[in-house]
Amino acid sequence: MIFLYKKWMKTAISLAVAAQGQTTPNPAVGSVVVKDGKIVGMGAHLKAGEAHAEVHALQMAGDNAKGATIYVTLEPCSHYGKTPPCADLIIEKEIKTVVIGSTDPNPKVSGRGIKRLRDAGIEVITGVCQPETDSLNEYFFYAMKHKKPFVTLKTAMSLDGKTATNSGHSKWVTGPEAREDVHRDRHLHDAILVGVNTVKYDNPSLTVRLPSGGVSPTRIVLDTHLSIPLHSKLLHDEKSPVHIICGNNADSHLERELNHLKDVTIHRMDEGTIQIQPVLTYLFEQNIHSVYVEGGSEIHASFIHSKAVNRFITYIAPKMITGQRAKGVIGGLGIEQMDEAINVRIERTDMIGSDLKIIASPKGDE
Repeated sequence: MIFLYKKWMKTAISLAVAAQGQTTPNPAVGSVVVKDGKIVGMGAHLKAGEAHAEVHALQMAGDNAKGATIYVTLEPCSHYGKTPPCADLIIEKEIKTVVIGSTDPNPKVSGRGIKRLRDAGIEVITGVCQPETDSLNEYFFYAMKHKKPFVTLKTAMSLDGKTATNSGHSKWVTGPEAREDVHRDRHLHDAILVGVNTVKYDNPSLTVRLPSGGVSPTRIVLDTHLSIPLHSKLLHDEKSPVHIICGNNADSHLERELNHLKDVTIHRMDEGTIQIQPVLTYLFEQNIHSVYVEGGSEIHASFIHSKAVNRFITYIAPKMITGQRAKGVIGGLGIEQMDEAINVRIERTDMIGSDLKIIASPKGDE
């Protein structure tokens, strides 16, 4: 029987995977209704505020839902949010058994959906393919537990650790395949973060540009003194919201100008400087559960020294830039003793076109 449970749960997982990156701030969830060994309904949660995966699956199943088994990657909700509780609908449809992958870490749900189903006399089986279902919503789970977003720090460099030449020229360090891979990772994160110098020098869009489309993350710009150029592309393209975070002594005149722009929010910190941990607290309060840091070397150093990085993604190009004045990946003063170095765990390596992609995490990271 456990084999069949896993078989149908993996189908539900595949449905959830297809919707990853487009359900924020909700988790990605897939569901399958099975009766007499056949799928009679399936669905995925597609967008926050719209029907949950169980609703789609049960609607497809229709009358076949009675006495059937429903598989869902995440515990059905039991509270009223933008949609009614899924647990109530499962009870109403007279489902016989509910098979669940992960328990929902959201305090509004956690265990309550399972209890409501069992109180209604429905058999509930939990923990089926849990490692896979947990990994579906790694960022969401982390944010619910720690009350701050999961942070991925992305860098791209030459084989000798350089990001630009001694003149500052940086396009392009990596090849087109690696750059497309970056856009896939952007799509999977709620927000992308840079420093104001990146905006000044590169004038980036910070959007997702994939052949098949994708969801552009919220753009976050750390700008202590509020000096972002008003003509910056990301301020006017209306592709996704922009949050500019500044110190409490920042330019008030520019703030008034920026407040006239659509989808642009200015947030002043309590101090004259920007501290990373309070920034993450603010972003969590904005329902941002994951941040893709793609800033310059000083921004990278700030996140690393604040112990705010959960995952490192590094692309290494097969080229040598050389030179003492050529820019490196991480700024700041650095450490003085080797035993102060941050130890990381290599999780995965891949060849993306001609570039090497390394995924690592700090040792001891929760």
